[in-house]
Amino acid sequence: MTSPAVSIQNLHTFALPVYAERVITAESCEQLVDAWQQAGKQQRPVLLLGEGSNMLFLENFEGWIVLNRIKGIHVRESDDSWHLHVGAGENWHQLVRYTLEHNFNGLENLALIPGCAGSAPIQNIGAYGVELKDVCEYVDLLNLTNGDVSRITAADCQFGYRESIFKHQYREGYAIVAVGLKLAKRWQPVLSYGDLRQFDPQTVKPMQVFDSVCAMRSSKLPDPKVTGNAGSFFKNPVVSAEVAAEILKQYPNAPHYPQPNGQEKLAAGWLIDACQLKGHRIGGAAVHQQQALVLINQDRATSQDVAELAGYVRKQVAERFNVWLEPEVRFIGKSGERNALEVLA
Repeated sequence: MTSPAVSIQNLHTFALPVYAERVITAESCEQLVDAWQQAGKQQRPVLLLGEGSNMLFLENFEGWIVLNRIKGIHVRESDDSWHLHVGAGENWHQLVRYTLEHNFNGLENLALIPGCAGSAPIQNIGAYGVELKDVCEYVDLLNLTNGDVSRITAADCQFGYRESIFKHQYREGYAIVAVGLKLAKRWQPVLSYGDLRQFDPQTVKPMQVFDSVCAMRSSKLPDPKVTGNAGSFFKNPVVSAEVAAEILKQYPNAPHYPQPNGQEKLAAGWLIDACQLKGHRIGGAAVHQQQALVLINQDRATSQDVAELAGYVRKQVAERFNVWLEPEVRFIGKSGERNALEVLA
């Protein structure tokens, strides 16, 4: 067996010192299928990668990494909307900037989220009151076994909080090759979070929302080009009303957001911060000083450092609040994705 020999430190935003056996760049459906099938013939594990912004490599990857770099942005107009067909390999933030420059408004709350457009539906990315599901029209999915492309409507994507069908039924043997977005011509700003509340919905401009979101994210979140990280490491937990009430009894100012089913969503960053874990360090990994939800590669961290820190944070929050945090980041082992909760148990 060939030992992993290609560094992938610059292919994921945690920038950990890990290797893969081979790295292939695919710029078309045909190249994706070919790489997948060639790896299958040689019985090698395969990992499809965008920009690696939501990955924790636990160890060297003993297989092939295929970079999805299918590009292109095509725009169609209808009476009330702009319809964008976006290649999976397009950078998400640059896409948001492109839409605003062309007066296709509606993505501004999702500015500065790292990663590719093709990764957005997998996580149902969201920020500042907007989720991908609010603007998604369809997802084009490539069957890597036979080369067929099928269109999955947004209604069939099973979007939930950081959740979609692409984490389950279509996780193995498929690749997202394009995303369809529908942006209403009649723009309605979403100003329910953070500094966005300062704006008057009657007079605010889309670029003002974009600039404010960029400023908020930049002040809280480290730039992965400077400090390795994967953004928000944990999901905001959704708990029963009883668990939320118990926490609010002790901490009346704890952020909480009522959910349609009577449950409450809590702020994972606040829970971690309340455990006084900002700056806590294991090896070269640390909890970020400005945003406790982010774990960082502070000083030549290893994969083990990050995993140990994540487990420690999770345990501290559970002991204090009786809430078990779930990682938002995908955990990748030597032959593919692993169950994060089992790794941290």
